[in-house]
Amino acid sequence: MSLGEIACSYACMILHDDGIAITADKIAQLVKASNLTVESYWPSLFAKLVEKRNIDDLIMNVGAGGGGAATAATAPAGVSAPAGATTAAPQEEKKEEPKEESDDDMGFSLFD
Repeated sequence: MSLGEIACSYACMILHDDGIAITADKIAQLVKASNLTVESYWPSLFAKLVEKRNIDDLIMNVGAGGGGAATAATAPAGVSAPAGATTAAPQEEKKEEPKEESDDDMGFSLFD
């Protein structure tokens, strides 16, 4: 994270904690009051973020990961699928991974 991101993040949290509406001007004022200089676009970006997102949700889900991989829904064992339903499982393509070279391939070893 850059200094601008961190400063604007803290400014947003301070404004939110005090119950003050979060705007680009107020973020810039807090950053300036802390004797920091950030690029002029950071406060407006954070103000736009806060308009669309709830800060409480952002704070509470700090450690939450992003979108997970899609999983195929399957019926539990012993339960039959409804009539007419097909359960075609998507086939995964196997990707060949590049073979790693070992010291033996080079004709010498690190410990010789």
